[in-house]
Amino acid sequence: MAFPTHLSADTAHNGHVVGELHESRPPRSPSAVSWGAIAAGAAAAAALSLILLILGVGLGLSSVSPWANAGVTAATLGVSTIVWLTVTQLLASAMGGYLAGRLRTKWVDTQADEVYFRDTAHGFLAWAVASLATAALLTSVIGSIVGGGVQAGATVAGGATVAATTTATGISQNEEGGSMAYFVDTLFRRDAGVVSASTAAPGDTASSYLDNERELAEIGRILMFHQLSEPLPEDDVRHVGQLVAQRTGLSQADAEKRVTDTYARAQSQVREAETDARAVADAARKASSTAALWLFVSLLIGAFCASLAATFGGRQRDA
Repeated sequence: MAFPTHLSADTAHNGHVVGELHESRPPRSPSAVSWGAIAAGAAAAAALSLILLILGVGLGLSSVSPWANAGVTAATLGVSTIVWLTVTQLLASAMGGYLAGRLRTKWVDTQADEVYFRDTAHGFLAWAVASLATAALLTSVIGSIVGGGVQAGATVAGGATVAATTTATGISQNEEGGSMAYFVDTLFRRDAGVVSASTAAPGDTASSYLDNERELAEIGRILMFHQLSEPLPEDDVRHVGQLVAQRTGLSQADAEKRVTDTYARAQSQVREAETDARAVADAARKASSTAALWLFVSLLIGAFCASLAATFGGRQRDA
């Protein structure tokens, strides 16, 4: 019985025949995403971005002076900060994208258009990972920029109440140095040569001191109740005027006029403080909005530079 001299690939158990069969198959192409290269590029971009940000903070602080007419202005500092953020994104993202494209594996039997797309994607992914890592490290900075507008709005909404409450409670918390204590003291100022209508006896010094303290506390409660946000009622003006007249020797009409004028001055001070608070809050809101917009632009520039640099790195890798 004759046996066949040629063995097919399906029935052959010889190692040489099977080896030749495997060698004839095309090699398996590598994965389209090289995560190792992306991680390396992202790490380099995040590190360079952190170094440049620290350098920018140092240069910015060194250019600011507490003395008048010294150092850079606020507008110059703002422009330089925007330019430095843009430069930081450009350099760091370009380096990260270039490394991601240069370190990725070589794709075999892949069309040129597909290689270009993959390199661009590698650069973009490296930029995205680096941006997320930088944001995680600088959470407080990003939060202060985004939350600045919300805090400014809250300051505008509660500026009047805070200013009035702080000014009014100053007399009860610190009679010697409170802002309202000054206005209360002006109510009881005596003109030179005027004798008080009620002069205490020499033995009643302690009793007179306690009466004065009670009067000051009473006036403080009256002003705190109205919080300088509304006109002082006529009965309160008359009552405070009586206390002022007893201690200063003024007539009732002059004492009431002094009370009205002093209260108007206090109201004017509170309104000025409220106006200043609103101006500061509005400036903070505008600065927060501008910073957020320019940060968005700088991140877009970084994404573009990373994607473009990855294509150059990929070309040099395949050359």
